[in-house]
Amino acid sequence: MSEKVTREKVLAYVVRDGELLVFRHADNTYEEVGIQVPAGSVRPGEKPEDAVLREAQEETGLTGFTIVSKLGVTEYDMTPYRRELQRRHVFHLELAADTPQRWMSQEDHDGEQEPTRFECFWVPLQAAHILQSGQGALLGQLPE
Repeated sequence: MSEKVTREKVLAYVVRDGELLVFRHADNTYEEVGIQVPAGSVRPGEKPEDAVLREAQEETGLTGFTIVSKLGVTEYDMTPYRRELQRRHVFHLELAADTPQRWMSQEDHDGEQEPTRFECFWVPLQAAHILQSGQGALLGQLPE
């Protein structure tokens, strides 16, 4: 069995009027990928603060995100999906722009793979326990 690889990741809790910005993959079922918050990898030489703003924009198609605070760092073991330990830097973000309650977006992956289509939407913070693979671990750190 191969050794687990540790990857630096970021997660964005974008909060507006008591709601959390989430998405689902438009081309996969809930059973495959669940409900997620904007998240992704920290690139070599990139600060987590820069990575979380980039990932939020890439996955939602929106601009105007600002960091309210860093909520902490968690670790999540992705086994058996893949042999990866994710070290997640979790941030609370705000969004200046108005958005609809639900919209489609697409991440192009810098042309390195097929685009990923997302359906973005807002859920009440009280329902945020639906997040997949431990993404909700630091929701309790958000200010009330």
